[in-house]
Formats: sequence, structure tokens, C-alpha cells
Amino acid sequence: MAAKTVRLIVNGSPVAVQVEEDRTLLYLLREVMGLTGTKEGCGEGDCGACSVLLDGELVNSCLVLAIQAEGREVLTIEGVGGADQLHPIQQAFIEAGAIQCGYCTPGMVLAAKALLAKVPNPSEEEIRRGLSGNLCRCTGYQKIVDAVKLAARPREDN
Repeated sequence: MAAKTVRLIVNGSPVAVQVEEDRTLLYLLREVMGLTGTKEGCGEGDCGACSVLLDGELVNSCLVLAIQAEGREVLTIEGVGGADQLHPIQQAFIEAGAIQCGYCTPGMVLAAKALLAKVPNPSEEEIRRGLSGNLCRCTGYQKIVDAVKLAARPREDN
């Protein structure tokens, strides 16, 4: 299959990359751009390990063709906070002990970010629904839910 130049914005920076037309956004991010925070779990859209924000909406990047991202904005975990300044959601995950092996964490953080952008002060049921597309084998979910509650707390004061 022929390669095509895809122009998009990744983590705030415009990029133009060559990718075969049948490749996924996950492939473009990990293999072409080296953004390995986005994980491949199932490759079928069931686990959420590959979650990214596409124009602010949570998507499974394993189900989106790279060429479908043409002209769009992608946010990966690498674009959320940083080692010197964690995003409040990342800090909340640490404080709540919501990280064990860490494989699901990037997708969970992005799912939480998408949820909190729409529902700044979610109920526990809304949090569970917002995270429902992301699977975790380690924590049992309660600590992840607690982390999202903790991340939402500063927003209550505004």
C-alpha cells in the first residue's frame, strides 16, 4: 500500500508524517513518531490502553486509521503534564495509589481528562461510566475512581 503524508497536530505541535494508508493512528504514534506512552493492549478497541484524545474526544487509536487524523488534533499521554510539572490528574493518580504496573495508566489518565472536561464534578457513577472503556488488571478500579475524584476536587473551588 502506498504511503501518504498525514498532517496533524500532536501534543500541540504541527507535524507531517509519512504513513501507509492502512496503518492505524496507534501505529503512527508509536512506530512512526516514537510516542510509546500510548500502549497496544488488545488491538480491537476493547481495553483502552491505546486511548488518546482526538479533537478532545476519547478514542481507541487502534481503531482509527492514521489518515483519518488528517488536519485533526491528537493529545497523547506525552502531551499531558511532564516530569517537572505533572498534570493534576497525574498527581491525583499518584496520591490515590492508582498506579501499579502502569500499563493502563496513560489511557485511564486521558479518559479522566476527557470526562473532567465535560463533567467537572462527576459523581462516582459518572466516573465509572467515563472510565468504562479502559481495563485495568491490577488495581481493582476503586483507587482509579478515587484518583479522578481527587483530580476533580480543585475544580469545585472555582
